Amino acid sequence: MKNLLTLLIVFVLFSCAKHTKHQPQSEHNLEFTELAQVWDEAMPLGNGMVGNLVWQKNGKLRFSLDRADLWDLRPMANIDFDKWKFTDVYQHWKDGTYKVVQETFDTPYDKSPAPSKIPAGALEFDVAKLGKVKSVILDVETAVCTVEWESGAKLTTFVDAEKPAGWYRFENLPEPVKVELISPAYNRKNTEAATSQSRTNLSQLGYPQGEIVKSGNSLTYNQKGWGDFSYQINTSWKDSKNSLTGCWSVSSANKGWKPKPKAAEVVSVEMKAGFASSLKSHLNWWKNYWAKSSIEIPDSLLERQYFLEMYKFGSAARADAPPISLQSVWTADHGKLPPWKGDFHHDLNTQLSYWPAYTGNYLNLEKGFIDWLWKYRPAFKKYTKDYFGAEGMNVPGVTTLEGEPMGGWIQYSMGQSVAAWLGYHFYLHWRYSMDRDFLKERAYPWLKDVAIFFDQIAVKGENGKRKLLISSSPEIHNNSAKAWFSETTNFDLALIRFTYSKAAEMATELGLNDEAEKWNKILSEWPDLAIDKKSGFMFAPGAPYNQSHRHFSHLMAFHPLGMVDFSNGEADRTIILNTLKNLEKYGSDWWTGYSFSWEGNLYARAFDGENAARVLRIFAKCFCLKNSFHVNGDQCKAGYSKFQYRPFTLEGNFAFASAIQEMLLQSHTGVVRVFPAIPNNWKDAKFDNLRAQGAFLVSAKRENGTVTEMKVIAEKGGTLVIANPFAGKFDVDKDYTLRVKI
Repeated sequence: MKNLLTLLIVFVLFSCAKHTKHQPQSEHNLEFTELAQVWDEAMPLGNGMVGNLVWQKNGKLRFSLDRADLWDLRPMANIDFDKWKFTDVYQHWKDGTYKVVQETFDTPYDKSPAPSKIPAGALEFDVAKLGKVKSVILDVETAVCTVEWESGAKLTTFVDAEKPAGWYRFENLPEPVKVELISPAYNRKNTEAATSQSRTNLSQLGYPQGEIVKSGNSLTYNQKGWGDFSYQINTSWKDSKNSLTGCWSVSSANKGWKPKPKAAEVVSVEMKAGFASSLKSHLNWWKNYWAKSSIEIPDSLLERQYFLEMYKFGSAARADAPPISLQSVWTADHGKLPPWKGDFHHDLNTQLSYWPAYTGNYLNLEKGFIDWLWKYRPAFKKYTKDYFGAEGMNVPGVTTLEGEPMGGWIQYSMGQSVAAWLGYHFYLHWRYSMDRDFLKERAYPWLKDVAIFFDQIAVKGENGKRKLLISSSPEIHNNSAKAWFSETTNFDLALIRFTYSKAAEMATELGLNDEAEKWNKILSEWPDLAIDKKSGFMFAPGAPYNQSHRHFSHLMAFHPLGMVDFSNGEADRTIILNTLKNLEKYGSDWWTGYSFSWEGNLYARAFDGENAARVLRIFAKCFCLKNSFHVNGDQCKAGYSKFQYRPFTLEGNFAFASAIQEMLLQSHTGVVRVFPAIPNNWKDAKFDNLRAQGAFLVSAKRENGTVTEMKVIAEKGGTLVIANPFAGKFDVDKDYTLRVKI
């Protein structure tokens, strides 16, 4: 084992790591000479709960305001779980009457305006007399946006990193600026054109138009939603001849929710504290955020994109906020529902959005996702009992803010292995934190519930092995009857095998040996993955990957689950290389942006830095708008995809960040590998405080093609196994710094 170093670390090291030096620089900022003219190219500001898009509409400076829990939560029409069961779906599929299922589950999602995420409203500022804009800058390090005009006027605006409030300050004004509060078009005509994913006008929600009340230098908007839901926007300001300073907030209320201060109360308190006080605490939060970890790579395009992605992650994720939805706190501001209703898609989107939290060392922000899932565990268990008629637990693949099913393409919106993929995040949280209480109280109970569910719905196949009645692979064959497979797909099977394997691992760790033995026995009763000798991973037995498709669901066992891995030996390497070759063979005609981000992760896991960097460059250049938002289609129109539309979602952005991390540090096999997948021309690179499984913080430096330094902090002690990154011999210093012996 000459290439591995095993360190037994029995105490926590506090003193051997310094704060990261390479934080976001000016070259990583968003900087333009004019304000964006459309909402999805705006400057994004946020704190996980409230958000703001800064742009220009009809000549006025516009703040599109949002709050994560603004939802129309009416039940999805026509889906009656007292009547419909999964076995009914199976019977219609078997009988050739599947159209009945589509009309019941797919049509309401497409035609009903709710349930849905909804926008808050907007602030507008009449800046016509300020003249021509000189610069618009979003400082990524500080999360502060500034707009400067040639007249000398300047706007400074930010969303407080910790409070549900945002600020704006105009200085050097040649003329006073008027503040307006704009309500969404809930009960008035919307003249905006429909787009491919935004056809439903907000007016179809049926709300009465809320009232805007002005009182001195304050504007308040109260909007009644569906049922007992309501929300409020308030902005107040102080002005003088040459300046204007104001604060805004959005609050929400609903029956059964914990009462929160109204927006007007929040603004009142903040205005008394003042702009400078809020900015100081805001800057401190972001300083601590960037100190968590950092990278430095010699590819300026990829490095800039990475910092922009991690900026958005810091703006979208919080421990005390809902999870990152499709657009997070940047809901569409065009008079229509957001793309795909801005909901929580758990067949890929929420999962990918949290990939960079682990190696990136942001478990504190990932906690919001885990806590939300745990909070709605009772709702998920009820859904499991109602729809599947089973004990244990599954989760709807498309949910509302409160975890209720929303319908849609039923194979995925109500898929059988959704809770297992979400359970992977519980497993990761344990492995990256080594929090034994979390393992005992949350991670193992979650996977145990999922294991019980799989045990209850499994049937015996002709070969004597367990199988699902019917199985799917997101989003192969879209929502047609053909999307159901008679044999268990690699997607479902990988997640099933993962669940039993990790449930056994966790039970053993907790000393529950009888339960571990039970899970291992059931695991042995499921078949192996479907592998073709030439093309690698298949969709399912008898169904090879033979088409260009956006969702690499058939590759779950390789990435992210790591059950088949390049480190395991020749057999696994052959499968992986054949699979990647086959992906390239069928091409990217029908890929979307996140496909390239995910492919970057695949190549990184195959230790192929050249191709990982190549596909990530394609993503950054052609599948992101100028403000770095990921859009699904090829904006370059360069032939990378036949999809050229532009609905904005976030999972592709965060999967990109994860791929960069995978290129720099991997630990999923239990062996820590530094710079495992970087291109040959990356002679100099470094990272600080990336997190490895086992609760190790790792820093490393590469100079002129050689790793010259590596530092490790062990938060929980334990045994650390490191693949030797050095060209020669090395010593271990007393602070567990590994250095080359020159």
